[in-house]
Amino acid sequence: QVQLVESGGGLVQAGGSLSLSCAASGRSFSMYVMGWFRQAPGKEREFVAAVTWRLGSTYYADSVKGRFAISRNNAKNTLYLHMFSLKPEDTAIYYCAARDYSGSSITERTEYNYWGQGTQVTISS
Repeated sequence: QVQLVESGGGLVQAGGSLSLSCAASGRSFSMYVMGWFRQAPGKEREFVAAVTWRLGSTYYADSVKGRFAISRNNAKNTLYLHMFSLKPEDTAIYYCAARDYSGSSITERTEYNYWGQGTQVTISS
């Protein structure tokens, strides 16, 4: 089993920055992909960014490209999401996700089999 624990959420003004962390424990060495999803009130959970654990290839949703940066520290089994130029529409619960197989889609949430509990990010205008 793998446990994912997010931290770093909070309240930030529009235009500000915030960084999230996701600490993985358990069989994290076997992860193929780790990523971030978010869910705003009344909306479906959506893909934000992902990174392949071994090679470090990164993927971003168009809505965050150029503003968010995903990274990982393999030695610490930790995933990060650095968010810049934040907008009110970035307000959501942010979830860390991982999967232990290659899969066919980076952005499809149903292909991730491990999830964190989520951390709230609120951007004020």
